[in-house]
Amino acid sequence: MAIVQVQRISIAFADRQLLDEVSFTLSDRARAALVGANGSGKSTLLKILAGLTSADVHEVAHPKEMRISYLPQSEIVLEEGTVFEQVELAYDRFLPLVDEQRSIEERLAQGELSDHLLARLHEIQETLLEEGYHDRRTEIAIILKGLGFHDDDLHRPCGEFSGGWQMRIALAKVLAERPHLLLLDEPTNYLDIEARYWLRNHLKVYPESIMIVSHDRSFLDETVNEVFELFHGRLKRYKGTYSHYEEQREIEIRSLLHAYEQQREEIRKQEEFIERFRAKASKARQVQGRIRQLEKMEIIEIPEHLRNLSFSFPPAPHSGKQVLKIENLTKRYGPLTVFEGFDSIVTKGERIAVVGKNGTGKSTLLRILAGIDTDFEGSLTVGAGVRIGYFAQDAKQSLDDSNTVLDELASVASTADVPRLRTYLGSFLFCGDDVFKRVGILSGGERSRLALLNTLMHPVNLLILDEPTNHLDISAKKALLQAIGEYDGTLIFVSHDAHVIREAATSILYLTEENPPELHVGDWSSFSYRLEREEVREEPVKREAKPSDSYRKERQKHNRLVTLRRQAEASLLRHETLETELEEVQRLMSLSENYSVEEKILPLVKEQERLKIRLAEEETSWLALEEERIGLEEELYG
Repeated sequence: MAIVQVQRISIAFADRQLLDEVSFTLSDRARAALVGANGSGKSTLLKILAGLTSADVHEVAHPKEMRISYLPQSEIVLEEGTVFEQVELAYDRFLPLVDEQRSIEERLAQGELSDHLLARLHEIQETLLEEGYHDRRTEIAIILKGLGFHDDDLHRPCGEFSGGWQMRIALAKVLAERPHLLLLDEPTNYLDIEARYWLRNHLKVYPESIMIVSHDRSFLDETVNEVFELFHGRLKRYKGTYSHYEEQREIEIRSLLHAYEQQREEIRKQEEFIERFRAKASKARQVQGRIRQLEKMEIIEIPEHLRNLSFSFPPAPHSGKQVLKIENLTKRYGPLTVFEGFDSIVTKGERIAVVGKNGTGKSTLLRILAGIDTDFEGSLTVGAGVRIGYFAQDAKQSLDDSNTVLDELASVASTADVPRLRTYLGSFLFCGDDVFKRVGILSGGERSRLALLNTLMHPVNLLILDEPTNHLDISAKKALLQAIGEYDGTLIFVSHDAHVIREAATSILYLTEENPPELHVGDWSSFSYRLEREEVREEPVKREAKPSDSYRKERQKHNRLVTLRRQAEASLLRHETLETELEEVQRLMSLSENYSVEEKILPLVKEQERLKIRLAEEETSWLALEEERIGLEEELYG
């Protein structure tokens, strides 16, 4: 059943048609990805669906009572209330019902009894129970812990948190709202690996419809079963996972490029014939015929982001086999120990992904390895001939605002690379006249992409990259991963993107709050399997359960509690139904035309006994459910 129907949405900015008669439907429990090149209109379309932006021409139809929640990419600032209070606003829609319930209960307490009041009270109680209003504290805590918040964070003011953590609070709120349609614009941008896993699993069992914009291919593969692609203002639907979409799209693009090349060759031949014989009267008819053919030809256009998808690193200078030697490396900020006792040897050609929760010191470790942070304990030895290239998350600050994008890249490029600069810029989403923009007017994401490309243009043999793909779309990531695959140097990088880690890393360096950094020799698949399946080992000192374990156990208890309440309610309804049936049988037994006739009274007596037995069984079942429910509520709520 379709819950949203979109008909002929069109919107233009200046002379550019962003959306051109876009039409589609979303079904009940839809799992949809919305994809397309940067600037193709994905965020705009989500805002139109959310009712936040109007199109020039549009028709969006959905049931009147349907609730839609929308998470934007950024620009959320939360200053009021605590984290818990902000997320609890998701339940404000129930406050009128709670007030009405309180009013009815007061009227009943004053002796105002009526079937209408009792029926309405029962209806309100049913709604609040079914919607989980009374379980909201547990549900909010589960969501916030899943997204990486600690218990003591829940009652801190929102204003104390950074922009990335405020986006997590906003994400928690829209998840707690449990809308009929959940619109998420880059929900994983500010999430670490553990939080992405939690969100993935949460969305996989989400009972309503979802539409997601994301550049995280692995995340999409796990959460969607249809893909809507925006391409040249038009929308096309692909059934299946994101990987299936990519396979189909690759075939289509190859076909499109082939047709484009054939058409360009045909145009070249026709134009050559026209130019050659234009002045000859004997060929005038043929020339005019060729001109008309060209005028009628529907020109195939290839967007620049499909043409410019190639990038390669400069050759890595020669170095010794041992690139880095790390001995007893320890980093502290005053009394706070970030990590300690780290020993490792990095050898030539390794590809190491550094992963861990936010706050475990990943960026700090990279700054130390790059030689930027020298305030540490232990020793770090850089191997012979090792030349380091380092990309930091704040590298965009080092760009010259007065340069154009092209000039900025040319300032660090070798002479051999100059002819390919525009191709490289295209791979990093600077197309057409974008290359002539002043650096000073670029957005934060554009500056980060340019700073990353600047770093990659230097001939180094050890690349240290802190979240290099944060501002790249899927096509640009693909170009970067292809270049990394051909790179003959050593790579150490931080990423929360499982696909990037899977494709680029040969080993995983795992940082936790409790232990020294641990090197896992093996690919991402083996590490993630271990991360998900590893059981908590017994230790001499009993430690608090890991947040993931705590979340899993709490979620199981919460789910069991919801099930118990529903089963108890169903048991009570069955009990009431049986009582009604028994009363009817007993009424029939009391009628003289029945109790005086043996053939009529005996079946009624048997039915009465059967109903009494069923009632006793149902009552026993209900009491058992209630006993377990009360015990679990005491355990959860105290």
